[in-house]
Amino acid sequence: MARAVMYDNIRRARTVVVPSALALPLMAMVAPGARAEGMPQLDFGNPYVIGQVIWGAGIFLVLYLLLSRSALPKVEKVLSQRRQTIETDLEIAHKAKTRADEAVAELHTARHNAMAEAQANVDKVVEEARIAAARQTEEMNTRLATEIRDAEARVSQARDQALASVREISTNTAETLIHQLSGIAAPADFVTAKVGSAAAARGL
Repeated sequence: MARAVMYDNIRRARTVVVPSALALPLMAMVAPGARAEGMPQLDFGNPYVIGQVIWGAGIFLVLYLLLSRSALPKVEKVLSQRRQTIETDLEIAHKAKTRADEAVAELHTARHNAMAEAQANVDKVVEEARIAAARQTEEMNTRLATEIRDAEARVSQARDQALASVREISTNTAETLIHQLSGIAAPADFVTAKVGSAAAARGL
């Protein structure tokens, strides 16, 4: 906005100086009829006033030529260079901002991808741990079931052996008691059958 105002002022200076210089002779032609008392500067019948008007017009013309051909082009050149510099700086700034925005977008994308990958790794580790725990639990249950069956088999075998020993001991004890009480040796088959019947009746 400031540059546009400055350019407008330069153009106005060019367009105003010439009409101002040309207006002085016209004023000299119409002023005698408009001259008033107490305003000697409008007394164009005075040769000094005419000389001042001519010299003023010449000075204005010279100043206009100097400004239009020397000073104003330099000012316009400087303003043009400044405008180009500012536009170049603005373009560089826009490109830098674009690159910065792209870098920020890439950073957000990389952060989102890293978080997603980390979450996927966590989920994978949790799933692997769950599968491993389930497998270990299944293996432990299988091993415990096998050990329980083996223990039950050993207990059953030990129970059978203990019952067999009890029956044998009971048979020997019964034979000994019968011999001591009656003095007669009882038949082994008879005693074994009686002891077996008694054990079966008691669930042994």
